[in-house]
Amino acid sequence: MAARFFLLGPTASGKTAVALELAGLLDAEILSLDSMLVYRGMDIGTAKPSAAELAAVPHHLINLVEASEEFSVARYLQAAAAAEAAVQARGKKILYVGGTIMWFKALVFGLLDIPDTSPELQRELDTELQQNGPSALRAQLEAVDHNAAQRIHPNDTRRLVRALGVWRTTGKSMSDWQEQWGQRTTIGEPAALLEWPREVLHQRVASRFQAMVDAGLLQEIQTLLDGKGFSRSAGKAIGYWQLRDYLEGRCSLEDALQRAVFKTNVLIRRQMTWLRSFTDLRRVAMQPEQAASVVAARLATAWSS
Repeated sequence: MAARFFLLGPTASGKTAVALELAGLLDAEILSLDSMLVYRGMDIGTAKPSAAELAAVPHHLINLVEASEEFSVARYLQAAAAAEAAVQARGKKILYVGGTIMWFKALVFGLLDIPDTSPELQRELDTELQQNGPSALRAQLEAVDHNAAQRIHPNDTRRLVRALGVWRTTGKSMSDWQEQWGQRTTIGEPAALLEWPREVLHQRVASRFQAMVDAGLLQEIQTLLDGKGFSRSAGKAIGYWQLRDYLEGRCSLEDALQRAVFKTNVLIRRQMTWLRSFTDLRRVAMQPEQAASVVAARLATAWSS
């Protein structure tokens, strides 16, 4: 049996429930593959596993930093390598669970070999950002790399500056560099994708956001804002920045929730399009009446054969 397994799926696809069952069947510990679960205090809005779930199966790569702290894919890979070594030393298998595409790509294929921006150019771009604002830099990026401009969150000035730096350094867009990943069509390790009918998944997304608000998400966001706030990377979390607009009086609660649901569904389409491109990814058709234990048993059987 393989040493590493991947359970992938978009938001609200039921990964946590299946993973808890599957980890027991594989004799595995769970390593998070979710870029927002690393932040302490962001619990409700990220659907972080509950205390009982965390106690049922050992989890790793969760609650690594404060929400006010920046976190990168490079830091994630370092933490993941340490967690993998510790799990393997205990004689356990590794079950990665999540849906952050960039982190999954980096784990399986390695980091992209993109040249660094020189210190001089970095200072130049930082000065432009301060003097002209992010909208001016975004307009520049739109002209040379439309896809990257659309992907990068409006508040993520770090990635905006990085994408422009790559273009000015190499004359090649960030999207073109990322084609290094796009040429790969196999994962090479046991991996499954939880797939739902689109209309059912959309309903699950909408219901989950309302349930999060009912569970205290607004209070969670306000507590973080009253503290040290959000870093640029944490501030990208869908749901958090839309509801922050509501808390700060820029929109109604209904509008904030509608925008959060819309952004999530856009993200899901992008995730699913990319993941379905892999020829060796096991696609699991999910239905509301399916028990997580049944799905897990089928996967464990398939992966142990």
